[in-house]
Amino acid sequence: MNMEKIIGIRNDKTIFKDGALVIKTFHKNYTKAQVLNEALNHARVEETELCVPKLLSVTEQNGQWVMVYAYVQGQTLEHIMQKNSDRFDHYLEIFVNLQLEVHQQNIMHLRKQKDRLIEKIEKTDLLATTRYELQRKLDMMRVHKKLCHGDFNPSNIIIDQDGRYYIIDWAHATIGNASGDASATYLDFLINDNQEHAEKYLDLYCQKTKTSKTYVKAWLPIVAAARLLKAKKNEKDKLLEIINQRNDI
Repeated sequence: MNMEKIIGIRNDKTIFKDGALVIKTFHKNYTKAQVLNEALNHARVEETELCVPKLLSVTEQNGQWVMVYAYVQGQTLEHIMQKNSDRFDHYLEIFVNLQLEVHQQNIMHLRKQKDRLIEKIEKTDLLATTRYELQRKLDMMRVHKKLCHGDFNPSNIIIDQDGRYYIIDWAHATIGNASGDASATYLDFLINDNQEHAEKYLDLYCQKTKTSKTYVKAWLPIVAAARLLKAKKNEKDKLLEIINQRNDI
């Protein structure tokens, strides 16, 4: 495999292109179980009606775990939104419709959203009392069985040359409450310093699903805490502010 052309870097993962292949390499701190779990998530989503790149293999190379996918020729929705800012609302509607399509899929045997969130919160450096309050909030949330992407944002959608929308990066996929998934997307817009886009997204999502904005926002401290572990340095202060501001709601 030729791993010279880098096309993406995400936390502890580096993505390369090799002809008709995409090669995702994991940092050596990733365990076999973590990598295989991500591969299993992806394989299960492949069995749904969603468009996802085909997973071809999982292997170990030079002490690092590697996942190989079929390459999808196209551009990310994030790039297209930035390039065509005057059509943001049009692409936002496509984005939200795709997320609703994800939530409508009937899929089994993925990890429960609640379990994953609790595990992440417990691994943070937050005060024990704060972690307890966050878990108490999570216990109060309704339990659903929707497919949740966990990191649904425009950079994880590729539009191919035929206009098909491929959804990538299923590492955080779970079964759970769609409003929690929407809150994570809302948070992503906020963290990227785009309050206007965040509010437009939330308005449209809640309008289409007839969900209370207050309910989606009630998830914010929970998903913000879960994001702390992998957050970049410039994100942590914002996340802590959200956690501290909303932990009394």
